[in-house]
Amino acid sequence: MRVLVVEDEPRLTLQLERALQAAGYAVDTAYDGERAEILGETEDYDAVVLDLGLPRVDGATVLRRWRAAGRAMPVLVLTARDSWSDKVAGLDAGADDYVTKPFNVEELLARLRALIRRAAGQADPRVQVGDVVLDPRASAVTKAGEPVALTAHEYRVLAYLMLHRGEVVSRSRLTEHVYAQDFDRDSNTLEVFVGRLRRKLGADLIETVRGLGYRVPPA
Repeated sequence: MRVLVVEDEPRLTLQLERALQAAGYAVDTAYDGERAEILGETEDYDAVVLDLGLPRVDGATVLRRWRAAGRAMPVLVLTARDSWSDKVAGLDAGADDYVTKPFNVEELLARLRALIRRAAGQADPRVQVGDVVLDPRASAVTKAGEPVALTAHEYRVLAYLMLHRGEVVSRSRLTEHVYAQDFDRDSNTLEVFVGRLRRKLGADLIETVRGLGYRVPPA
């Protein structure tokens, strides 16, 4: 799962980046509206944390341009503005939710999980397929009630496939959603991660659809 953080305060950006990475996300960052607009239009994100008070191009304008271009990723607006009119403006520009600074990181993570879950059509906070349960709140996976240790990349691969269970997910799409922009993306390594997941969670959990990609069964 991949998130874009758009914030012009370096210390806050670093705090968010570390918190999101600890929660299992691949994270890209942008410090101004121009860079954010480019990333949002050219990269695939599961969600965006977007500050409204950005240099060069303000966050609301960036968001309106994304929506006009058909970019539908969930957007959580992050702003120091506390007037109701600014909140309404952000929502009307296309935001899905907002958090006002100062904020609690755990609340932000919970709101982000909810946005990603709803975008995937998932109502339950946990995702279950057979006896495998993924709990994004704890970045944890269990099989038959027993915890399963996964690396960060294994977790992201599994989380994306389980949230989109029943769909055939191409290798290129999966690559876009499990690696940050500055990571050396090699789709061949996905086979390694999928192989490890099968050994840890069962060979039938992830199906290879020849020539198309991977699929986790719907239930």
